[in-house]
Amino acid sequence: MTGKRTYDLAERTAKFAEEAIGLVKTLPRNAVTLPLISQLVRSATSVGANTCEANDAVSRKDFRNKIGICRKEASETKYWLRMIASAVPAAAARARALWKEAHELHLIFAASFTTAGKDVGHRSREPRGGDI
Repeated sequence: MTGKRTYDLAERTAKFAEEAIGLVKTLPRNAVTLPLISQLVRSATSVGANTCEANDAVSRKDFRNKIGICRKEASETKYWLRMIASAVPAAAARARALWKEAHELHLIFAASFTTAGKDVGHRSREPRGGDI
């Protein structure tokens, strides 16, 4: 082993989804929490699913689209975690820890989205003779 740490975003997002699922398994089931649980599971698992889709993108445009979805789902997940923390104060500390991870993922995807949108093949063109 070279000592170099590999970074696997697909694995990180899968672990994030597993942690979110673990959280919701501990929550009480009532009229307030049931819709929050459903929304959290959908958004948290969608982050990882779209990361996998981005990894298999067929073009830069496709990659950027999937990364954009990851970014939006991470942001939405932060919202549902906030609502869960409010609805179930006993789960607030765990929800806050997941919120921090969702925030980090959101920042990663936002940066990737921006980078993927840059025209890497474009060079500023110096005027040549005859150009105005």
